[in-house]
Amino acid sequence: MSASLAPECSPAKEKYDNCFIKWYSDKFLKGDSTTDDCKPLFDEYRKCLQIALKEKGLDKMLDEARRNAEERELRKEQGKH
Repeated sequence: MSASLAPECSPAKEKYDNCFIKWYSDKFLKGDSTTDDCKPLFDEYRKCLQIALKEKGLDKMLDEARRNAEERELRKEQGKH
């Protein structure tokens, strides 16, 4: 497992990673993937990351990058018509 982008979130990431690997091998690969057993752990990790990114001032940069990507996709789609 790799460390989290924010070191303070590494414990939450490790819990999620372990859950995901178990779910993937025990359920998904066997065709029993109707539930998302790891969602609460993912939500916990995501919340931690969002706080850490905001504290580091990276949240605004990510929002801008997402907006730019959406705009590029829209222009690309408009060019197909």
